[in-house]
Amino acid sequence: MKLLLIQGANMEYLGRRQPELYGTTSAKELDAILRRRARELDVELDILYTNTEGEAVSAIYRADRANIDGILFNPAGFLHAGHSLRDCLRSINAPAIEIHMTNIEKRGYGSVTSEAAVGMIAGFGVDSYLLALEAMTARLRKVAGG
Repeated sequence: MKLLLIQGANMEYLGRRQPELYGTTSAKELDAILRRRARELDVELDILYTNTEGEAVSAIYRADRANIDGILFNPAGFLHAGHSLRDCLRSINAPAIEIHMTNIEKRGYGSVTSEAAVGMIAGFGVDSYLLALEAMTARLRKVAGG
């Protein structure tokens, strides 16, 4: 099973940017945590950080053409106006789960991309990513019959 995680605008500064909201875990540390858990689940996980919505869209289309099994994504700054990202996610075969470290609804934010996702996990900090990874893995295994 192969998954792609897209980390949207500003996520490369995780651990340095607004630690009171997002915690002190760095992007590099988060990647290591996720790769370790992915190995335990027997999942191949590719991770892309981008500050450009078009780059995220292109990466998702490339992954779709390569028959990716699932997409995990934190739209971050794209959640407000990520219409191209939303349309891209709607047009691919693989399911997608949207991830947020904070409860965006509590903070008064809506997400234009969430309607293209099979689900959203938000408000659990770094654990939001682990929960999304585990949920996607379980979903795909259930669909595959095992």
